[in-house]
Amino acid sequence: MRFAAIADVHGNHLALEAVLADIRAQGIADIVNLGDMLSGPLDARRTIEILMQLDAVHVLGNHDRYLLDRPPEQMGSWDRPAYEALNAAQLDWLRAQPMTRVFREQVFLCHATPDDDEVYWLDTVHPDGTVALSPLDRIEQFAQGVTQTLILCAHTHLARAVRLRDGRLIVNPGSVGSPGYRDVHPFPHVVEAGTPHARYAILELVDGVWQVTFRHVAYDHEAMAVLARRNGQPELANALATGWVG
Repeated sequence: MRFAAIADVHGNHLALEAVLADIRAQGIADIVNLGDMLSGPLDARRTIEILMQLDAVHVLGNHDRYLLDRPPEQMGSWDRPAYEALNAAQLDWLRAQPMTRVFREQVFLCHATPDDDEVYWLDTVHPDGTVALSPLDRIEQFAQGVTQTLILCAHTHLARAVRLRDGRLIVNPGSVGSPGYRDVHPFPHVVEAGTPHARYAILELVDGVWQVTFRHVAYDHEAMAVLARRNGQPELANALATGWVG
């Protein structure tokens, strides 16, 4: 088995198009998408048009849920513009996607953790704002009850792979469309990828062992940075331009 995992597109259709072209160039047909597809000050309409035409397996992220479970006046600054760009059929397509699912019986898919779409799985935010790899005991605690040998998550936008003591592999493919952001939960912190590239992962089962290859793909990130700045999100604009929020 060999397939690609994408996540956290956040309305960045140029990054998504570049990643899909790279996936095709690798000769890969199967794609799973781990959510947070649309929210952001970019182009949710064009992004969902691409995703709806894509032969892929999708799960919802927390920002996708925000587009469905609350009125527009209660949506955040990344979510309301996306919601306003979508039509009823597109929202219905989004609503039809599950929060978790199993791909080909061997791969568990979720956005953050199996039971909570807002909790970082592989990383921990410390009170001083430091974001660091979580202790193995904490990572394994979230994996209880998941029987698949490969587990895919997203949400932090940081590409990581962690091998559990029982041999299972947990992989976060990184973010296709948002290389940095600022958040206040559970403590104020910043996540930065360090380059503006679009990221995804290739997963392959070789002799019964899962292997992961992380891909960084160049695209016209400056165009998306200009769009973010024009739409009133200077920090995202900086991240799109450089990979750094500040």
